[in-house]
Amino acid sequence: MSYISTRGQAPALAFDDVLLAGLARDGGLYVPAAWPKLTPDDLRRFRGLSYAELAVEVMLPFLGGTIDRADFTKLVNAAYGTFQHKAVVPLTQIDSNAWMMELFHGPTLAFKDVALQLLGQLFDHLLAKKDSRVTIVGATSGDTGSAAIEACRDRERVDIVILHPHNRTSEVQRRQMTTVLSSNVHNVALEGTFDDCQDAVKAMFNDQPFRDALNLSAVNSINWARIMAQIVYYVAAAVAMGAPDREVAFAVPTGNFGNVYAAYAARQMGVPVAKLIVGTNENDILARFFASGEMKADGVVPTLSPSMDIQVSSNFERLLFDLMDRDGAAVAQCMAGFRETGRFEVSQGQLARVRELFAGYRCDTEQTLDVMRDAYAGSGYLVDPHSAVGVAAARHAGLDRSIPVIVMGTAHPAKFPDAVEKATGVRPPLPRHLADLYERPERLDILPNDIQILKDYVRARARVAKQQA
Repeated sequence: MSYISTRGQAPALAFDDVLLAGLARDGGLYVPAAWPKLTPDDLRRFRGLSYAELAVEVMLPFLGGTIDRADFTKLVNAAYGTFQHKAVVPLTQIDSNAWMMELFHGPTLAFKDVALQLLGQLFDHLLAKKDSRVTIVGATSGDTGSAAIEACRDRERVDIVILHPHNRTSEVQRRQMTTVLSSNVHNVALEGTFDDCQDAVKAMFNDQPFRDALNLSAVNSINWARIMAQIVYYVAAAVAMGAPDREVAFAVPTGNFGNVYAAYAARQMGVPVAKLIVGTNENDILARFFASGEMKADGVVPTLSPSMDIQVSSNFERLLFDLMDRDGAAVAQCMAGFRETGRFEVSQGQLARVRELFAGYRCDTEQTLDVMRDAYAGSGYLVDPHSAVGVAAARHAGLDRSIPVIVMGTAHPAKFPDAVEKATGVRPPLPRHLADLYERPERLDILPNDIQILKDYVRARARVAKQQA
């Protein structure tokens, strides 16, 4: 198994090097050179497996022999042993033909834990094997940061710097990051938007001398290993619904496109996916694309679902690569134009191809509150504002009712208590392991959106740089 860049100029790498590299050296994102396949017999064989057992089966082909089965099984078991529910990602029926896959039973109450708890284990294993150290730099709109910090805290061979947009996350999201006082963890509240944070991270990776000096690595969904781990729960959901003998659809609340791209990857591997419904909030660049074929960035609007307050969906480049028949030069030209003008457009033929599988839906604040209110009134079920966008998208998909729709529940309602209380009158309590979160001391640095200041900050905190000095 080898991995190639979406922009065609970086060397192909094996899995272990892709994990540690994160972003390709040509600025592109790594994808498998060829998709491993799951046969109908494989899907039937998966019935009855535990989530950890299934995860090993689905992910092992992506490793290409860089980690043996026995070691990988230990890493997977350690990752998912941290979850509060024995099923890891349980399914809850929310309508006659709709289910919520609860991806928020990990330590930081968000779907990012499913991938990042495994990433932490993989980093430890491979860095020890290579006798190496990395500096992780990441951007977060709220959930990735806390999940990455939880996965990487106190790890001897890792320093981690997370950038989040100042005053644009929920208080719970911020505190889950800033109350981790481990010496290898550093939080930056950037004066700007999530897109500014993401741009700063990409700029650091694209500065090759800086990248090499600090041995930079990534935990954002630009890192292929994040996508790989997320593929598993789409396979698990489809098998639970009767795959391969029954098609399924997924409704995914989406900002950076990584989560729904993992569903696309599952389909490329052979999972019978009938439709992928992309739910957005008022920051609806993706919904507009699936309607028109034009990707056009506007200003970021703060909403009740801050993790989706994004106008540059980095992982869309991976889909674009396939849409452009894996022509790296064409993707590089398209992305350069988007960087310069804030827009690009695909052909009508390409749009027709992508719409065979994808649909987009925009859910505004009032609709989000209505969904949350209805769910609680109808069944006593509390839904966070991001998952509510997914529910709204599922309801408006217009699919044949014989096809079950699985909404990806991306966050625990207690992560967004103000929004949940506004909709339902109920303020959801934090789980026991986070019950004292509001009393914990915080540590963070507020910095301007200045790339040189950010680079100096990271360099001063990277033990790799200190070893070389």
